[in-house]
Amino acid sequence: MCLPQTSLDDSRFDISLPSLVKAVGPEGTLRRRCHAGQPLYRQGQPFHALYVVETGSFKIRDLAEDGREKVSAFKLRGDHLGMESIGLAQYACDAVALEESSCWEVSYELALRAAARAAPLQAELNAVLASEIRSAAGWMLTLSTLAADSRVAAFLVHMSRRYAALGQRSQHIALRMSRLDMASFLGLKHETVSRALGHLADSRYIAVSRREVDVLDPGGLAQCATAAIAA
Repeated sequence: MCLPQTSLDDSRFDISLPSLVKAVGPEGTLRRRCHAGQPLYRQGQPFHALYVVETGSFKIRDLAEDGREKVSAFKLRGDHLGMESIGLAQYACDAVALEESSCWEVSYELALRAAARAAPLQAELNAVLASEIRSAAGWMLTLSTLAADSRVAAFLVHMSRRYAALGQRSQHIALRMSRLDMASFLGLKHETVSRALGHLADSRYIAVSRREVDVLDPGGLAQCATAAIAA
């Protein structure tokens, strides 16, 4: 499991911290570090906290009783973790670090109290939940209507936009997840994802070097991301 660090005192709280962390305060927060492959929390563990990614990235995976794994989301800096388990006694899925990562652990009980005192915080948490619902619905549509190459293109466009929102280079994408994780998320086979990346590279939309992707033709890639499955 990810290693906890000591809670922070008031002197180390500043305006750069996530609003949820600031609202709860030092008494209800911990900073955790995770090595690549380490779980932040596991499906079935008692639900007690929400998390905000500080650095690095995580994958969210669901595990079936027979051991099958389904990746349902990738989380980057500033994203919230654990929201899918609100209202449950246990975490509904695993959150696993894709690289050296850190996050803020926030007591859910204290977060509820803080939200009850501060309408803006409650509105922000509602917005996070609504955003996750919209994202899940959007990907369901993508996976049910797009061909394999278009699914991979849509994923790359999504990651590019996420990078831009974080102030990073949008045309250089570092894929911290494996091809197997991409395939699981996109509902494809591992070999299909590799072939799709090759097709996109052959079309000069992207250049691929291991897990590094350079977007050469953003417009062409975006157009490819809308090509529906042939009837």
